[in-house]
Amino acid sequence: MTLAEWLDAREPAPPHELSARLRDALRDAMDDDARLAPDVCIDAAEELLRDVLARGCTTRDSALSLLTADALLTYAFEAGADSPDTLDARADGAIRRIASVGDLGGRSSVLER
Repeated sequence: MTLAEWLDAREPAPPHELSARLRDALRDAMDDDARLAPDVCIDAAEELLRDVLARGCTTRDSALSLLTADALLTYAFEAGADSPDTLDARADGAIRRIASVGDLGGRSSVLER
């Protein structure tokens, strides 16, 4: 099963605009094996959050981007639940990576506050 097929099978299906943004964020990996979904989704969420902050988009205009990053992380852990033995390590790594996004421009991360 490809990542695209796995995404199509999610229930309930996300709204059309969110689905389009998810596909855009995952575009380079859509033909990859769905077993890679946890890592691919975390990578895409981190990239999206870095882009939002780098552009200074901390207003309402970035809401769909933030919702997309949230959905990507949700899907990462939904897919990762199939391998419960790696869930703790994946969660720890994801928290650290997402928190480090706040380090842009010398700001302290959420974990350091």
